[in-house]
Amino acid sequence: MSLDETAQLIAAHTIDVPDFPKPGVVFKDLSPLFSDGRAFRRVIDAIVGAYAGRFDVVAGIEARGFLLAAAVGYAATVGVVPIRKAGKLPRATLSASYELEYGSATIEVQQDAFLGGQAGGEVVGFVALLELSFLHGRDRLSGFDVTALLTV
Repeated sequence: MSLDETAQLIAAHTIDVPDFPKPGVVFKDLSPLFSDGRAFRRVIDAIVGAYAGRFDVVAGIEARGFLLAAAVGYAATVGVVPIRKAGKLPRATLSASYELEYGSATIEVQQDAFLGGQAGGEVVGFVALLELSFLHGRDRLSGFDVTALLTV
């Protein structure tokens, strides 16, 4: 499936929810995509295909990222590492804070989540199902391979 077809599939399975989680924010609900097994599989296959043979673990950021990472990990027969909201992981963690369009957040990963007991694997790329271009998230990832399957 081409990237254009993948983008169209995601767009067709996304519902705009105004004023969620706060007034003025338009939440992009991907639940229809996740609940359509055939469409979800096509998107997962597109992600795996984009990075085929280049990764041995997938990291997924809470919470929708868990769904994607688990499916990509399964399809590619690789491990999955959860990146969670602060305070949700047991044992020693590393953290990073960032700004959202409606506030800020902190995420954590376990220190031994990747190679040799330390969080420090080599990033081969980032995949976003849906990139909100007005947030300029791609700018924060300069120097990395970034694939957005749909950009709005």
